[in-house]
Amino acid sequence: MTLVRAIACCHTTEFSHSTLESHMPSDKPSKPSATALRWRRVLLKISGEALMGDRPFGHDAAAIDRVAQEVRNVIQLGAEVALVVGGGNIFRGMSEAASGIDRSTADHMGMLATVINALALQDGLARNGIAARAMSGIAMPSVCETFTRRDAMRHLQDGCVVVFAGGTGNPYFTTDTAAALRAAEMNCDVLLKGTQVDGVYSADPKKDASALRYDRLSFTEVLARDLRVMDATAVSLCRENKIPILVYSNQDTGMLATVLTGGGTYTLIDG
Repeated sequence: MTLVRAIACCHTTEFSHSTLESHMPSDKPSKPSATALRWRRVLLKISGEALMGDRPFGHDAAAIDRVAQEVRNVIQLGAEVALVVGGGNIFRGMSEAASGIDRSTADHMGMLATVINALALQDGLARNGIAARAMSGIAMPSVCETFTRRDAMRHLQDGCVVVFAGGTGNPYFTTDTAAALRAAEMNCDVLLKGTQVDGVYSADPKKDASALRYDRLSFTEVLARDLRVMDATAVSLCRENKIPILVYSNQDTGMLATVLTGGGTYTLIDG
């Protein structure tokens, strides 16, 4: 992480860019070229399970480092990256204890799980030399920043990875919907969903050997066929805001950079 990126990411709203520039070294490096990227500003949605490795629940440092290294690869290509992470690695581990709890209360418990994951990701990104800011849709200023579009946009423009937590801040909405909402608010070029398979299939390929993989789908096809790539609200939000959804496998090292430069195997949902 360069000094420039560290300073820019950590400035407060009271500092102007001219003030920052006066503290920067005169030989600051130029920003990496983004010409190789098919999409430049991206939002990556990952599941909480992606952070637990082989553990039954919780966090695995090696799994978090792997996510951080994938993100670092695309930053070096010139991408601006935002993340939304689920909470399944924590909340599903306590789901038995949560059974019978009111839906709104249970959803708030799930949102708190995503804050825990966002903090773990923020730490893992920093450990790998990547400036990052966790921002929550639920105000908890002693833990992390409260989400505002203005501040989040500034962090992205300054080279930080922004990790969105707390869902939309409201119950009854999934983290998929939160990802679609934040992608629209941040004017992202694409919403990426990393999964255990290399795209969207007609059925679960792990259970049905005859399942067909789609290279490309329209938003309407996804909804009409009930393919469950993301929930219907998230798909509709992306359709309304013309944000393509790219579904790829996050099991292969370097695949995030590969798909962002137009290679690899994935399913693209647009149109």
